[in-house]
Amino acid sequence: MAKLIVGNWKMNGLGPALAEAQAVAAGLAGSLAGSLGGTLGGSGVRVGLCPPATLIERMARSLSGSPVLVGGQDCRAEASGAFTGDVSAEMLSEAGAVLVILGHSERRAGCGETDALVAAKVEAALRAGLEPIICVGETLAEREAGRAVAVVATQVRGSLPQVLAGRAFSVAYEPVWAIGTGLTPTTAQIEEIHAAVRAEMSAVLGVPGARAPILYGGSVKPANAAEILSVAEVGGALVGGASLKSADFLGIIAGAG
Repeated sequence: MAKLIVGNWKMNGLGPALAEAQAVAAGLAGSLAGSLGGTLGGSGVRVGLCPPATLIERMARSLSGSPVLVGGQDCRAEASGAFTGDVSAEMLSEAGAVLVILGHSERRAGCGETDALVAAKVEAALRAGLEPIICVGETLAEREAGRAVAVVATQVRGSLPQVLAGRAFSVAYEPVWAIGTGLTPTTAQIEEIHAAVRAEMSAVLGVPGARAPILYGGSVKPANAAEILSVAEVGGALVGGASLKSADFLGIIAGAG
């Protein structure tokens, strides 16, 4: 199964930042013999970038024909309506997105998103033909209380609707305490949680849940990417700050080859 490496630019990037995305595409085409559709020929890696909504259309246009997939960082569950400031899955698709990140810890914590809301957004993404990346993860307090596995399993159970069966999707495990802190779980800790996520995905969705990739997201850098990506059940990475610089992001992608 091809590994999936996705960069989440969060609320970073104006027009000039598109040069970094173009450098990623050029690096993939030049050094890894990329083929169309986001899969790199012979390397078993799919690559995506999720910029702010203001850049999606421009990035999709500038990367047209490249191996880089473009995605959004969130979507509204409804297709349209009086929801000032929100963006629907259909709007993302029209702008050129093919992926969408849902349930990121920053939205769960900062915006009060529940598992049920995340599941509704997943259904919206599928309705619009987008491939959802569904985030789960525990806080430091939950880990220190010995509840990491239970918390993540509950999030998987509540955030993955049955309509995912037979559709392309992934789950991203992001230890909240490692995001942007420079802290990284041990490979044993990553393996434990990914195994628990896989078990829950399989219980919820059957065979499709046993096959969909599980990404790791939490201070992934070129220096630790190869080690993390070699851990059992790690099917890729959701990369934050390191995806803003093409050299760093390409270094992480190389760790998956």
